[in-house]
Amino acid sequence: MSVTSPSTAPLLSIDALTVHVPEKERIGGGLGDLTLVDDLCLSIRPGERVALVGESGSGKSITARAILRLDPHLRLGGSIEWEGRELIGAPRHVIRALRGAEISMIFQDPMTALNPVLTIGEQVAEPLLVRGVSKKDAYQRAAEMLDGLRVPKAAERLKAYPGQFSGGMRQRVVMAAALIAEPKLLIADEPTTALDVRVQEQVLDLLEEQSRELNLAVLFITHDLAIVAGLAQRVAVMFRGRVVEEQPVDDLFARPQHPYTRGLIGSVPRLDADPAVRLMTVADYLQEGSAA
Repeated sequence: MSVTSPSTAPLLSIDALTVHVPEKERIGGGLGDLTLVDDLCLSIRPGERVALVGESGSGKSITARAILRLDPHLRLGGSIEWEGRELIGAPRHVIRALRGAEISMIFQDPMTALNPVLTIGEQVAEPLLVRGVSKKDAYQRAAEMLDGLRVPKAAERLKAYPGQFSGGMRQRVVMAAALIAEPKLLIADEPTTALDVRVQEQVLDLLEEQSRELNLAVLFITHDLAIVAGLAQRVAVMFRGRVVEEQPVDDLFARPQHPYTRGLIGSVPRLDADPAVRLMTVADYLQEGSAA
């Protein structure tokens, strides 16, 4: 676990964030703007690992993309501060300077996140090359990053292509490209999608290891509460575009407060459950909570 002090100033402070699809951008038309994220508040301190959890469509990825302003057609409201600097409304060159250098992002599917016609070396070294680092130094650093993420024969494999790597190895390449410029915050959006359970565990272990060694803050986005227990220190639960609960990870599992959180935890099948007893769904917990 990181030794981040509660008194440490946050790297990232999100306050009352709203994300809207303007009426003119809505597919198929529609009356008025469409709200995707509503009044979201979240902060992350140096070295802290925070999980943003919820079902597909709850607004997790949209929130992550809003931090880096990756969807210019969406309208943002509220505040996103990075080390005290407001990002909403900041000039595009300011945001571009942050991407990769101070805030990096791993996207969902390692099988499609890499360009199939570029070598591994080209893709891992790119964040340094665009910042003026020489090709020789950038490639040397790329080999070191891959070696640190336990890619066998890293220096030799810089000339390989993504199609020559397994899913787990591709995800390590994606992580290397995200970390090579030594960012302060890594946003990992469903980084274990399409990976088998054993490889998922390896990727999560690497994320935790890198966070501890580099004092790297991590915003980990997932729909699966089960995989955050060993990684996150704090969990925020999203439901219909809002954070409905936020607790330290152990407290969340021991004493979930919101019916939706209880539903996410309770709807996971257990090996010791009676197969003859119907498993409660998230909707059952929400209905039970509204009736209470």
